[in-house]
Amino acid sequence: MKAEHINPFLESARLVIEQVANVKPTTGQLGVKDVKLVENHVWIQIGVKGQMSGDIVFGFHESVAIRMASAMMGGFELAELDEIGQSAISELGNMISGNASTMLFNQGVEVDITPPKLLKDAQEAGFTSVKKALCIPLSMEGIGDLEITVLMT
Repeated sequence: MKAEHINPFLESARLVIEQVANVKPTTGQLGVKDVKLVENHVWIQIGVKGQMSGDIVFGFHESVAIRMASAMMGGFELAELDEIGQSAISELGNMISGNASTMLFNQGVEVDITPPKLLKDAQEAGFTSVKKALCIPLSMEGIGDLEITVLMT
């Protein structure tokens, strides 16, 4: 995977989060790490097909997902990640990935994305074994951290 193919997901995440949550995320260090899905986390999995294939996974601690969904709904406080909150978080992944696929197209890389799949455990995600992946952490002041994981073949 080339860095120029990852950058659209990072740039898109920054733009979309700033628009929908009114917070400017800061970027952590891009790196390769072992991906392990852990308890009390929520992931949005988006499949990528075409000239690139694999998955983009957006991971949050559940409390961060609740704060993000609340911010996306204009500050309406959610007590739990209910159906509306899950829909908001899934749409966040869809918006980021859709925008990134447009950026990739403008670079000459044609891809299609699948609808977002909200996951709450490793079995459901199909990540029963540890995988190495590119990870990009984003920190959102007042909300928490989001990790973008790129699993491309």
